[in-house]
Amino acid sequence: MKRKIYLLIETSCGSRSSKIFDSLIMVMIVLSVIEIIIESFSGFESNYHQYLVDFEVAAITIFTLEYLLRIYVADLTYPDVSPLRARLRFMSSSYGIIDLVAILPAFLPLLLLVDLRFLRLIRLIRLLTLFKLNRYTSSLRLIGQVVKERLPELGISLFIIMVITLITAILIHYAENEAQPDKFPNVIASLWWSIITLTTVGYGDIYPITHFGKLIASTTSILSIGFLALPAGIISSGFIEKIQQSKLPSNCPHCGKAIDHQSSADD
Repeated sequence: MKRKIYLLIETSCGSRSSKIFDSLIMVMIVLSVIEIIIESFSGFESNYHQYLVDFEVAAITIFTLEYLLRIYVADLTYPDVSPLRARLRFMSSSYGIIDLVAILPAFLPLLLLVDLRFLRLIRLIRLLTLFKLNRYTSSLRLIGQVVKERLPELGISLFIIMVITLITAILIHYAENEAQPDKFPNVIASLWWSIITLTTVGYGDIYPITHFGKLIASTTSILSIGFLALPAGIISSGFIEKIQQSKLPSNCPHCGKAIDHQSSADD
């Protein structure tokens, strides 16, 4: 029985029943997000409140059942450890945490006394159900693998961007503070201008008027073109590399042995 449940909910099995189960979960995830959007329309929500409540109960029931079943078959998912450790490993994994947090807002009001404002806030946590799609779509899993593998490079590029943001905020503060004390009163307030300029959004609510300030703004805008493209370039190159690796044969056509493409690329 447990083996059948495992084959049903495990996406890597590829059976027809497993694909139907995956499709059901993906449809419920999308509908849950649509429900959150519909709730923002006061007239629609008041007229169809009971339908929305019924759907939410159904969705939470399905997601909770899925979460409990994954805990139940965790010893088959992680056969190299004891059943208890396997269940703890799943519950502490990224997928397990997302599954738990996605259903938690429905049960918190039953366990804790919370006011209406906090209840509305925690209900927005249901948006995390979108991350559950990563389990059922190979493309999203591929992006997740790329980000995980390129995390050191992404961390360095983001650190460089943070340093540039801080430096430009300090420079623009000292350049514009006397001319515009209300717009650049301190470095923290100047961070808003720095972030907006570096991201090339440019709201126009805060801008330099001194010659030195304009020079800093011009330099910041030019730097942003190169440095903000770094994370996108790192992810895109890793994505292309993964796609190319997936097209390569996994076994040698002559001897049948597995080919380690990563080692070959490093050599």
